[in-house]
Amino acid sequence: MEIQIAKTEQDILKCWDAMHALRPHLDKEQFVPIMQEMISEGYILAFIEQDGVAVSATGYRYMQSLFIGKYYHIDDLSTLQSARGNGYGGILLQYVAEEARKNGLAALTLDSGYARHDAHRLYLNKGFVLASHHFIKKL
Repeated sequence: MEIQIAKTEQDILKCWDAMHALRPHLDKEQFVPIMQEMISEGYILAFIEQDGVAVSATGYRYMQSLFIGKYYHIDDLSTLQSARGNGYGGILLQYVAEEARKNGLAALTLDSGYARHDAHRLYLNKGFVLASHHFIKKL
């Protein structure tokens, strides 16, 4: 199974269904331009493809903080409902971890909604720990 990095508009569109499953508020017409802008800012969109569709996708970016040093933050990780249970999410998490190690980074981080229990089980099984609460103030 090959993990691909989305670089073209066609690659980004392959990821639409998986990302929309995680982010249903997204508008398909705005998806490609938003993703292209994020990619230009350092976001990396990796995916696993089957039959021309990304069945699982993750988006991550390099960050650095005083708290943890240099790390990758996983913004998005989603698998199509029909493809769940095949280990794709875990494979993508392992891929990002390997990329972080290759680049000498100290950690991986991600945020997850409180009610996403299946996702939490995956993260805990893959060695993540609950380390903090993430607060947001919308402006």
